[in-house]
Amino acid sequence: MDLAPLAKGKKAPPRRVVIQLLPAPLGQGWIGNIRKLAAAHWWDGTSVNRVQDNYVVQWGDATEKKPLPDGLATMTEGDYVAPEPEDAFLPLFQVNDPYAGAITLYKGWPLGLGHVNEDDFNSGQIVWPLHCYGMVGVGRNMSPDTGSGAELYTVIGQAPRHLDRNIALVGRVVSGIEHLSSLPRGTGALGFYEDAKERVPIRSIRIATDLPPAEQPKFEYLSTESASFAKYADARENRRDPFFIRPAGGADVCNIPVPVREVK
Repeated sequence: MDLAPLAKGKKAPPRRVVIQLLPAPLGQGWIGNIRKLAAAHWWDGTSVNRVQDNYVVQWGDATEKKPLPDGLATMTEGDYVAPEPEDAFLPLFQVNDPYAGAITLYKGWPLGLGHVNEDDFNSGQIVWPLHCYGMVGVGRNMSPDTGSGAELYTVIGQAPRHLDRNIALVGRVVSGIEHLSSLPRGTGALGFYEDAKERVPIRSIRIATDLPPAEQPKFEYLSTESASFAKYADARENRRDPFFIRPAGGADVCNIPVPVREVK
């Protein structure tokens, strides 16, 4: 996502936000819509319309009148969760989570883990992504609406985990979050900008593989199944550097962000 630069002129630094989309089977209906919207250049000329302190930044069509491309899928509230992936054993990373029976890790993503029937431990297991900092979700109206994917938001505050399984998540910002988190807060209800001039124009949103090869950003993440990640998680749970007087002995999963870095 390329935002309009802060200053005019050819030397104005770019403001690019890179979003990594969730892997299957998570959020795929909305992600399919997002791919269609990006292919249609639907977001070009739209804007960032809402910046709510310690909560979210939201973008899309402020007028809510721009026609959507044909062929977008409609998802149900049941699609907020997905069956346990068949291609990997999901080890328990954290138990007794306030918002999930347990936390697991899958392909670099922290997920809630539970049962189809919460009263029957023999029922099939389901997973869902978590509302940690930088996660990207789908704006919606009142239930049973689940959103198309045209309105998106990212978390810029303390993890609002109460939203888990209530709104679709589709990915996370892996680069450029500062271009969103540093924006002026909206003064309207829920942080919406009251003056159209306050909105931040979006130049374009593209799927990376649709860009020329030389322009495609590439990233890698620290494998959550590795011994290195286990050491990293322990270091986040028990800070041993001189500043800390007493190790905490634990950490919320959102305070153990998976390290992601750009590949040159």
